[in-house]
Amino acid sequence: MKKYKSKKDNDLYYYFNVKNEKLWGYRYRYYDALGKRREKSQQGLKSEKVAYRALLEVKASILNGEVKQVENSNLTVSEWLDIWFETHKNDWEITTQLQRENAIKYQMKPMLGKYKLAELDKTTYKRVYINKLLDYYEPSTVQLFHRLFKVAINAAVDDEIIPRNRFKKITIPVEEVNDNFLTAKELNEFLKAAKELENITNYTLILLLAYTGVRKGEALGLKWNNIDLENNKITVERTRDKKGARTPKTKNSYRTIRVDNILVSQLKLYRTWCKMTKLSFGKHISDDDFVFISYQSGTPTGENTLKYSFDRIIKKTKLKRITPHGLRHTHATILISQKQPVNVIADRLGNTPQMIWDTYGHIFKEMEEESVIAFSQALHF
Repeated sequence: MKKYKSKKDNDLYYYFNVKNEKLWGYRYRYYDALGKRREKSQQGLKSEKVAYRALLEVKASILNGEVKQVENSNLTVSEWLDIWFETHKNDWEITTQLQRENAIKYQMKPMLGKYKLAELDKTTYKRVYINKLLDYYEPSTVQLFHRLFKVAINAAVDDEIIPRNRFKKITIPVEEVNDNFLTAKELNEFLKAAKELENITNYTLILLLAYTGVRKGEALGLKWNNIDLENNKITVERTRDKKGARTPKTKNSYRTIRVDNILVSQLKLYRTWCKMTKLSFGKHISDDDFVFISYQSGTPTGENTLKYSFDRIIKKTKLKRITPHGLRHTHATILISQKQPVNVIADRLGNTPQMIWDTYGHIFKEMEEESVIAFSQALHF
């Protein structure tokens, strides 16, 4: 391929490709911080003006001492995430390491990995990462993934690979509970109907969601060795969905919570049923089995197992429509109404106290107003 120098700059040239299209490029030689000769080049640009601007940006960066930015201008997000993780993983606690490893593997790389680190802009980031995550996760979870990505980007800035973090001033809507919860009275009605209408697997799963506040994926990820029926405790250490089982999304999600005798009695009954069901398929139950299984196959239930259950229960009871996640909100709002401390609720739900304030702040505000009225009434009897 023959190159023709531009009159504007000796480092600028044009050439003709196989389709006889005139394209532009540049080739610039410089010395790095160690005095080693380097070269930066680019071609395939549509006009002399575009190529010249790109060349000037490279020269300006070199003059400003931003050699690393020039050398890593073609580094992809995926490549940087690998470098970042391998460089710093031994500095992190095991839970932090697992959290970041999973976020890189399941969210960051699939959605952002192909983009060049130096060229990823805020609009693209919001469109292909934040907005897509909001289609599948709670806003609080999306905030976590956003925060983790910012940590990785800040490391690139510290390493002088990019000049700044473009993703700091991005607002993610706070999760609103709205009407996706039941009162204690409504929950009793809901659970009564669930017991009458649903098979034992669905009913036990619904009861567990209501009485613990765990996420649906966390419930589906429970194995029998996570359930201590003697000491009334359940340990959450994984989540399971259509992508399979994996570690929880945050270190707060790893937790052991106490449960009451109503749920324990149901789980004992359910374990007996599981033994009989497994035997009918020629298998034995083990502590390493997932708790919730299908009566049709004896295999772990899928993540959509409750969709039609909720339709049937709501139709029967005439209660307002809620989702399985609404049982988590229900658990939280009942605890709040019973004046339980925020840190206790946060520990139980696997959240931080700040996330509880962000999600249920309006309920706390209503309770505060009620307490003012109650105090006033107490003095004017």
